[in-house]
Amino acid sequence: MHNIILNSDSYKYSQFNQYPPKTTVVYSYIESRGGVYDATVFFGLQAFIKEYLTGPVVTMDMIDEAEALITAHGEPFNREGWEYIVREHGGNLPVIIKAVPEGTVVGVKNVLATIENTDPACYWLTSFLETALLRAIWYPTTVATNSYENKKLILDYLEKTGDPTSIDFKLHDFGARGVSSLESAGIGGAAHLVNFMGTDTVEALLFARRYYGADVAGYSVPAMEHSTVTSWGRENEVASYRNMVKQNGKPGGIVSAVSDSYDIFKACELWGTELKQDILDSGATLVVRPDSGDPADVVKKCLQILEKHFGSVRNAKGFKVLNNVRVLQGDGINHASIRSILYTITLAGYSADNVVFGQGGALLQIVNRDDQKFAMKCSAALVDGKWVDVYKDPIHDKGKQSKKGRVTLFKTEDGFVTGVENGKPEALEVVFENGVLVRDMTFDEVRANATI
Repeated sequence: MHNIILNSDSYKYSQFNQYPPKTTVVYSYIESRGGVYDATVFFGLQAFIKEYLTGPVVTMDMIDEAEALITAHGEPFNREGWEYIVREHGGNLPVIIKAVPEGTVVGVKNVLATIENTDPACYWLTSFLETALLRAIWYPTTVATNSYENKKLILDYLEKTGDPTSIDFKLHDFGARGVSSLESAGIGGAAHLVNFMGTDTVEALLFARRYYGADVAGYSVPAMEHSTVTSWGRENEVASYRNMVKQNGKPGGIVSAVSDSYDIFKACELWGTELKQDILDSGATLVVRPDSGDPADVVKKCLQILEKHFGSVRNAKGFKVLNNVRVLQGDGINHASIRSILYTITLAGYSADNVVFGQGGALLQIVNRDDQKFAMKCSAALVDGKWVDVYKDPIHDKGKQSKKGRVTLFKTEDGFVTGVENGKPEALEVVFENGVLVRDMTFDEVRANATI
């Protein structure tokens, strides 16, 4: 069982006695203060609540463990406060968390979640939970946002040149091996699956099932890797490809073959000549995967070579769609390179239907809290029976100016707006209260909220 008392920053342990006398409630909010994109796709809080907050999460043994470590570490320890939680609340955390429904797209500089203590004796608990709570939100939300923005870009080109209904499988998650941990693979991988249905990150399937009740949230296809090509030897490259088609090519299916272990353009020629009949006889669609070189140039040339041999048809929008074969670019993929590839092949007359993208580190790992400038700040406190505004206003960085009062989120005809609680219906829902998960969303509900 996780020890929530040890899920914080060191300096947090000294703060229980730093508030004004007679403080009884501390109210904080989480927001994206800006960043790379002008809106975020909220995701991941429910999983954190289920894993770390629900049910009794504080025991005397945990208090003993934490006290020994933290005092040896050089920080004071609020044993009295934690024992109070065990004694008076049975080990449940006396806080209430509100949040926008997961999958919701919210403009930056708006409140996404709030937290406050529900027991006056535990005013110190709100800010103590900042480290864990902010981390639980910024990472999956940033991944979901990055994936969502890629989806918008690809969908725009599909609407102009091809079939928009194919969008769900246009960006495949290759990031499992490139993240810092198995847990990161699950969290980030599921965040991607909010927007797409293609993944090679198995842990993402388990995460979506475990915390959001999904059955099978994503899908993959048989695929070669360099070792399964090169183990045949360079002189037997054709034999390795032919074996792949024989073993995995089925009518209506897909086989993915990395084809640049030696020479990607020569391999495209081989696929279109010596191996063409194998593909046609199998009834499968071949996906040729380059893995090096300038992505836009390589993809365009691969399409040109493959079109020469397999032919193409012009769709209703006037763009060429290759017969029996597609190209998957999985190296060097980010928002900029996706745009470059799509722009380049569109100029050459090819539909976006012809390409699929695979993204690894840039999807799940090359993100940080400052991409969307996430922060959790205290905005109000109840001191001696009176609510006071709490805020920061640094003269050298107005972008870090924080909000005042019991701020929340409201839904308007034009979108979302942040304001102080006024008795009107809020866009935030109670998701956790005093140890209990109040709102349990399904993965389908999350996906529906994120629909473009």
